Amino acid sequence: MKSSSIRIVIGASSYRNNPDWIHTQKDDLDLLNRGHWLEQFEKNNISAILAEHVWEHLTYEQGIQAATTCFEFLKPGGYIRCAVPDGNFPDQMYQQLVQIGGPGPKDHPAATHQIVFTYQTLQKMFHTAGFQTKLLEYCDENGHFHHYPWNPNDGVIYRSFPFDHRNQKGKLGFVSLILDAIKPLRA
Repeated sequence: MKSSSIRIVIGASSYRNNPDWIHTQKDDLDLLNRGHWLEQFEKNNISAILAEHVWEHLTYEQGIQAATTCFEFLKPGGYIRCAVPDGNFPDQMYQQLVQIGGPGPKDHPAATHQIVFTYQTLQKMFHTAGFQTKLLEYCDENGHFHHYPWNPNDGVIYRSFPFDHRNQKGKLGFVSLILDAIKPLRA
């Protein structure tokens, strides 16, 4: 696929917050299957990748592998906007919901969670693959929430401070750890 601006949503599910993007599922574009990428895209040709609550379904090592594949196909200056459950969010019910293996039933969306990231582990994973990172939303080690304004035109994350319906009247009901992993201009 050739275009001046290819933008892809990985694991789009039923969310369609980014209407001008290419929406994919694992069967269409598997993060761990480089062959899928080679069949559909040229190296250094994708402008942006959005992954909302996808990377926690991979092991840490698989996460590095997936990030490395994305790095190969992103243009210099391109980015991955990645959102995952936040291991530092100080809410016991939230942590039970997002824990490795999920909260119980095998058909629960979190049943295949392999890791719960903190901002340190998510940044390290992307740095290992060659990316620079910019934190957008996260909780620190003390559970304090940090939010840096980000442009939804660069990829909407529904499960975020400004968009999730559970965050109302100054109360955080559901947060994500969100960062942009940017491929350096001289990679």
